[in-house]
Amino acid sequence: MSTTGSTTTGWAVLGPGGIARTFLRDLHASSGAIVSVGSSDPERAAAFAREAEEHGYPDVSAGTYEEALADPRVDAVYVATVHPGHAALVLAAIEAGKAVLCEKPLAVNHGGAMVLVDAARRAGVPLVEAFVYRFHPQTAALLELIRDGAIGEVRHIDASFAFRAEERQGRLYEQSTAGGGILDVGCYPLTLAALVAATAAGVAVTEPTTLTAAGTIGPTGVDEWAVADLVYPSGITATIRTGVRVQDVNDLTVHGSKGRIHLPLPYAVGDDPRIEVFTNDEAPSSRSFPDPAPYALEAEATARVLAAGEVEAAEVTLDETLAAARTLDRWRAAIGLRYPFEAEDADIPTVSGKPLTVDADAPMRYGEIPGLGKRMSRLVLGVDNQPDLAHASAIFDHFIERGGNAFDTAYIYGGGSNERRLGRWIANRGIREDVVVITKGAHTPHCDPESLTRQLHESLERQGTDYADLYLMHRDNLEVPVGEFVDVLDEHVRAGRIRVYGLSNWGTDRFDEAVAYAKANGRIAPSVLSDHFGLAEAYDVPWAGCRHVTDPDSKRWLEERQVTLLPWSSQARGFFARARPDDLSDAELVRCYYSDGNFERLARATRLGEELGVPATAVALAYVLAQPFPTFPLFGPRTIAEARSSMQGLDVELAPEQVAWLDLRA
Repeated sequence: MSTTGSTTTGWAVLGPGGIARTFLRDLHASSGAIVSVGSSDPERAAAFAREAEEHGYPDVSAGTYEEALADPRVDAVYVATVHPGHAALVLAAIEAGKAVLCEKPLAVNHGGAMVLVDAARRAGVPLVEAFVYRFHPQTAALLELIRDGAIGEVRHIDASFAFRAEERQGRLYEQSTAGGGILDVGCYPLTLAALVAATAAGVAVTEPTTLTAAGTIGPTGVDEWAVADLVYPSGITATIRTGVRVQDVNDLTVHGSKGRIHLPLPYAVGDDPRIEVFTNDEAPSSRSFPDPAPYALEAEATARVLAAGEVEAAEVTLDETLAAARTLDRWRAAIGLRYPFEAEDADIPTVSGKPLTVDADAPMRYGEIPGLGKRMSRLVLGVDNQPDLAHASAIFDHFIERGGNAFDTAYIYGGGSNERRLGRWIANRGIREDVVVITKGAHTPHCDPESLTRQLHESLERQGTDYADLYLMHRDNLEVPVGEFVDVLDEHVRAGRIRVYGLSNWGTDRFDEAVAYAKANGRIAPSVLSDHFGLAEAYDVPWAGCRHVTDPDSKRWLEERQVTLLPWSSQARGFFARARPDDLSDAELVRCYYSDGNFERLARATRLGEELGVPATAVALAYVLAQPFPTFPLFGPRTIAEARSSMQGLDVELAPEQVAWLDLRA
């Protein structure tokens, strides 16, 4: 707690605007005290400090954000700037070791939110998203009613938060401040609906499986009215509404099989928050939850998390924050709203605003591919799971920070959007010569020399570059003589458009034929193979035209030839994370991997992982890295958390006898 030795939590306010003054007004009901205020405007900081003194907080320091974070009396910070200002301040506070209570939304998009959550978890610093209603006793009582089945089976949720701002001016109507209804107040009904749906389903966090929406983007480029229909995995549906130009009733109704629950003031701010219950077997009932200082509750919860040495508040967990950020992105995307500073052609900086650097504790290993001219990270990041440039930038930045430098993309990924996204990020960071870009083309049904050339030129144009570090044919076409493919690839290498080339989803016999043709005809030979390989033996492949090299004969071939392998699905598409013999819900997983042998491999990976303190997925990756031939596994994390989890395999060094034991050869 406070460095002064008292039990009072010393708070700094960063961004002394209207909501910060509400926080100041309520804080007296907590164990906290304002000791510092930071602002980009010295006069605003000084004015807030004087106001704080009037509320009984003497000796409040007024200065810059940096000065507030450096104040030794500060234990926790309340971030209350405009939305785009949250991320950099939260990161700075985490680096300073301060607990953080950040106004909603935590970040403008899911990409930024991932970075903040990862930083807090890594540093062990409390991070709490300031949804005031989540800490209010009214919300706890609502959830208890849901759990107790007061209205039977929950089927539908209706929630709204919208108001009318008469003038189209100020932060709510500016794109540069991420204005509009969805991020400013739409996050309230969205998170409340998710909370009710999760509670009713008995899960910690839930996100809609489908989201459809409509809305109006006004003349200033922000959303002025939006409505969304949600369907959750449990089958519960929800309708949520928000806006800054249309007044709504701003309430919550939960409909169940026995009746309904109504909250006239669900967001816990107002004169008389209350819960009204209407059922078919009892008379209507109402219960009030007055609280003169609701913002003190979130401050006190943050102080408790800090005192307990934890990272998140039970009332709003970091996983819930991330789920909300994803859904907010989907809502905005559904109505076509994207701010200029996060557009696909925007120069999106790192979330911290600082230059991109490799962490001192980066775990990455490296290897060499002859002819490439660069060292290459042993893990290769797949560029096919990033829905927008902001999300991609966060994932790619994290990969670089953890020592990665190799990226795998393809002509067909996202219809070209993924290649453009990667190219834009590389240009934004100015690191083209520092990264290895794998470009794939010639995918069925356009698997021929002419299509290969056309797609290569188009891929380079999309990426904004004039060469591919490594080019892979994405498929084979047995109707085309192997020499025709070798001839055209040789031509592109000699022209400088390709540094090194390889073949993906080719059989070992055709690969040998390509090498033999190249040697016999003075051509440059393929040096890389990219087929499915991993600890789990494959009995089928996920997509038509794919090839695997998980059988014993293929493994011997790889070891004898010492061909560099870029294995895809090295963790068997989730087999080592979620496969169970009695779970047949994923037909593809069952078809490709379910066997007694693979479940024994899973059991051994799990047992070894428990001994080493890592998950079975990390052991499966370590198995691929430990092969007696060069491997550079591809992986496709959708989040920073998935990326960090996957990279745990880099810390595992397997001895040859462990590799053999995992593969049932010992």
